[in-house]
Amino acid sequence: MAAEYVYGRRAVAEAERGRRRVRRVLRAPEVPDEELTRLAGSPDHQGVVAEVDPYPYADPERLLDDEDALVVALDQVQDPQNLGAICRSAEAAGAAGVVVPERRSAAVTAAVCKASAGAVEHLPVARVTNLADWLLRAKERGAWVYGAAEEGETPYSDADLRGRVVLVLGSEGRGLRPRVATSCDALLSIPMRGRIGSLNVSAAAAVLLFEAVRQRSAAA
Repeated sequence: MAAEYVYGRRAVAEAERGRRRVRRVLRAPEVPDEELTRLAGSPDHQGVVAEVDPYPYADPERLLDDEDALVVALDQVQDPQNLGAICRSAEAAGAAGVVVPERRSAAVTAAVCKASAGAVEHLPVARVTNLADWLLRAKERGAWVYGAAEEGETPYSDADLRGRVVLVLGSEGRGLRPRVATSCDALLSIPMRGRIGSLNVSAAAAVLLFEAVRQRSAAA
């Protein structure tokens, strides 16, 4: 089984507590900085790199098993930093998992692990062949599917985000693809007060996730 590497103090620490086997941990100064940079593929290793088993992707059909499952679905988000930041927010919000397409989407790499502060070692991340088809299956299981879009007619705070819910966010440049958007029950907007017309996708995900947390806490 081919090895992968994760790097950075927090990412390595969470890998040691997570689901996959850590084969060895390499630290400075025992290992030269140049070698750590080579293994990590980045100079941002903070003096520690771990050799780990390949990332264990989750079964996408199991993420909605719980009646109050909160899932984030990403439509071709390609920036590893964004995927990592979204996974960090999702794990902190108690989400059941994150779903990404198999193609034209960032995968869980060492850079994503670092950006997530190790959250991907605990949060289930699943890959699907066709995101729109998976959203339709989610609706058949009783989930409400909400997409985030600038043109959304429903303010995010007006949507009922309790129960089995999927939050769908689009790519950095194009947003939601048409078929993904039409698979949603409603499109939610986040009102802007400044001159910038939209949020970064990871910031938008955090807003929606913690609105869901607020609603669920209030109902408890």
